[in-house]
Amino acid sequence: QVQLVESGGGLVQAGGSLKLSCAASGRIFSIKHMGWYRQAPGKQRELVATITRDGSTNYADSAKGRFLISRDNAKNTVYLQMNSLKTEDTAVYYCNMVIGSTTSYIYWGQGTQVTVSS
Repeated sequence: QVQLVESGGGLVQAGGSLKLSCAASGRIFSIKHMGWYRQAPGKQRELVATITRDGSTNYADSAKGRFLISRDNAKNTVYLQMNSLKTEDTAVYYCNMVIGSTTSYIYWGQGTQVTVSS
């Protein structure tokens, strides 16, 4: 059983910063991709950023230049540093990990609320 636990969400004013963390625990053999997604009210879940095991990153256009994804393989943890936050960044943020060796499984965190006020 693998669990992903997120932390770091909250309320921040526009222009501020937040750092999200997501740690995996349980029977973990190999974590391949890690990522962050978000879902705003009335909208579909969307990609924010992903990072491979060797550190290659990919960002949504809305996140480029403002957000930074990183990972600590020793801690089975992925981070999302969010700077210059905008009201439109308000959403529930979910972490995502692809875990496994010969067979890979996708796991999701429970979500953490990020609210950016004007």
